[in-house]
Amino acid sequence: MEVQITSENFESLKSGSLPLVVDFWAPWCGPCRMVGPIIEELAAAYDGKVVIGKCNVDEEEELAAEFGIMSIPSILFFKDGQQVDKHVGAATKNLLEDKIKALL
Repeated sequence: MEVQITSENFESLKSGSLPLVVDFWAPWCGPCRMVGPIIEELAAAYDGKVVIGKCNVDEEEELAAEFGIMSIPSILFFKDGQQVDKHVGAATKNLLEDKIKALL
């Protein structure tokens, strides 16, 4: 299950033992609603191997600003506490899964 990413839990998740994938999104964003079910599927498939979460840019403006999020959806990939990849815009499940596999 995907995790709700907030400024309160982001640092601990980022520096945790598992890779982290963060979907920056908003409920009013059409492409975000297309990617949402894919994120849920991947979170279930990689449970225990990768932490996959969603960050609502309307509720977490400071966190979105910290990473220069200008367009959503923006999906950031972290490994060992460092951002290693980024995808902006709608994406297929295969594309996102390939990026997740690269974290493992």
